[in-house]
Amino acid sequence: MGHIAVTGCLVHGAYLGGVFYGIYHGMPAGLAALLVGLQPLLTAACAGPLLGEKLNQRQWIGLVLGLVGISLVLGSKLDISDTLFTGFGLPALFSVMAALTGISIGTLYQKRFCTSMHLISGTAIQYLAAGTLFGGGALLLETRSVDWTPTFLLTLGWLVLVLSIAAIMLLMALIKKGEASRVASLFYLVPR
Repeated sequence: MGHIAVTGCLVHGAYLGGVFYGIYHGMPAGLAALLVGLQPLLTAACAGPLLGEKLNQRQWIGLVLGLVGISLVLGSKLDISDTLFTGFGLPALFSVMAALTGISIGTLYQKRFCTSMHLISGTAIQYLAAGTLFGGGALLLETRSVDWTPTFLLTLGWLVLVLSIAAIMLLMALIKKGEASRVASLFYLVPR
């Protein structure tokens, strides 16, 4: 259970929390997505030494082409003028880089220590661990005042049902069945 909780804190806490905290501190969402788009390459580079997974040349070319593709898609959403890197500072950059590191380490950790976990109970443990992490942060850092608008409710529904439940459960199932580096390459198929 401890390993599953660590994975939950890395995948949910560091990744999702880091991306949204970076955006909160002014980083454009497109730039945040581009930076965490390095995750498949980082995971693949670390999977060899840490898990013994080897990618062939064709797979590496596919990962690089995926990064080029995401760069082309997201590049059109970025304002490449003098304002691209204004409006956010080191806290935003640090948060997004922590997100990149968290999802990469979480994927490798899941593959190394949690491949035998039951999907439903395992993800429930992950959600509880991440919820405890976020709950503590909310108590310390937030006002806990919520404006219950339709936009907020739809966004919350999307984040909970699609990102936190469906996508993460799919990620955990794929990690259980396949190599971490190959699963990570599927991140390039996510529409941004």
